[in-house]
Amino acid sequence: MRRALLWGASGRRSRRRRDDEGAAALEFALILPILVMLVFGIIAFGYMLSFRQAMSQAAAEGGRAAAVKPAGTPNDERYAAARAAVNDALSAYGVACTAGGGLTHSGGPSGTCTIVIGACSSGPAGAECAKVTLHYPYSDNSLIPGLGINAILPDDLEYSTEVRVS
Repeated sequence: MRRALLWGASGRRSRRRRDDEGAAALEFALILPILVMLVFGIIAFGYMLSFRQAMSQAAAEGGRAAAVKPAGTPNDERYAAARAAVNDALSAYGVACTAGGGLTHSGGPSGTCTIVIGACSSGPAGAECAKVTLHYPYSDNSLIPGLGINAILPDDLEYSTEVRVS
């Protein structure tokens, strides 16, 4: 069997060794799974960070929506406004706050959404605040399931905000 003749850097012909022909393919096959897991890990972590920021924003927007209602507005309307603001902020992730105080992901229960209008925990006596607390057990309800990377992600995400109403 003839071996391929190649021109070397010195301009002389050299023979490629038959043992080296599959080395690059073998090395690539060994490294590829690690590289793929690293890329998917970065994607999953980035998506979780994006969701975490959206939860923080949703809690703040929910509190603000309840607080900006005019004085004398019934609390039911404040609750509805807060829920609508939370749902708007989390809709891109398929997560919603229900009237029953739960978070749902793609229709299934997946956490809690607590909206309370009452006395403020700090500030002037007699002041009324809207407090929105979102709790999402991320380890049980991952937004990117089945990658096997969730072990490095947080178990729970929880955000709370309190906004003075009056």
